[in-house]
Amino acid sequence: MKRRNCSPNTVKNYMNIIKHFVIWLDVPVEGVIHTTVSRYIDYLMKKRLTAKTVNCHLDGIRQFYHYLKEEEGLSVTNPIRKNHMQKMSRPLPRHLKDEQTQVFFKAVSCPRDRAMFMLMLRCGLRVEEVANLTIGVIDIKRRTILVEDGKGAKDRIVYMSDDALHSLAFYLRVRPASKTRKIFLVKKGPYTGQPISIRGIQKRMEYYAHEAKLKVSCHHFRHTMATQMLNADADLSTIQDLLGHSSVKTTQRYCRVSNLKVQRDYFNAMEVIMQRIDGS
Repeated sequence: MKRRNCSPNTVKNYMNIIKHFVIWLDVPVEGVIHTTVSRYIDYLMKKRLTAKTVNCHLDGIRQFYHYLKEEEGLSVTNPIRKNHMQKMSRPLPRHLKDEQTQVFFKAVSCPRDRAMFMLMLRCGLRVEEVANLTIGVIDIKRRTILVEDGKGAKDRIVYMSDDALHSLAFYLRVRPASKTRKIFLVKKGPYTGQPISIRGIQKRMEYYAHEAKLKVSCHHFRHTMATQMLNADADLSTIQDLLGHSSVKTTQRYCRVSNLKVQRDYFNAMEVIMQRIDGS
């Protein structure tokens, strides 16, 4: 995984998956068969893990056995079968309505937190991308942010709207002096002045969501940004580039959410059709 330049978080997650599996096993790794995997799936489901999480575990185990065979030369058969994978629903991406975003930001008084969440809502940044932002990637004059090492180890350029730029500029003016290059810092406690962690940002989101009485996560802001841009007739390819999606198929899922655009296209098309009918 390191040879493939996977992120440290990805490596850590896969290591945890293998660790939990090996600890659970009551037979040697070489002795695992498909029925062993079926029992492990039952064990994971009893822990109330989602189908997506169970599939992540199975994918990690499958890759582990591929490694044992191809890299270590062990005489093992990969015990993961296609029918082990859990069927998953494909819910539509959830997004916030305009009035909901207004309610949320009314609850946010901290300049740091407002800047972090504005960058998610207006620039489509992931929570880990916000946590990793450094001073050097911000170009205030050009209103751009260079997102370095995004998901899939890809760099991309995103742009700042007026309100996102204002929120970030205001925070930078009141940001405590620090030697760290990371922009967003912990405000209280023993880690004051250190870069805020991904979990720290998520906890701030949970706090404000509770205050605003909304069910919202950091990732919902990315969905909201994509949906709003589609409703404003932005091209799919533009949104794909801004969000850093590898495939346009991922971005196309937002088309099913973008009801305003569908509604406009429908009535515009129907108007043309009716004019043709009336003209004939």
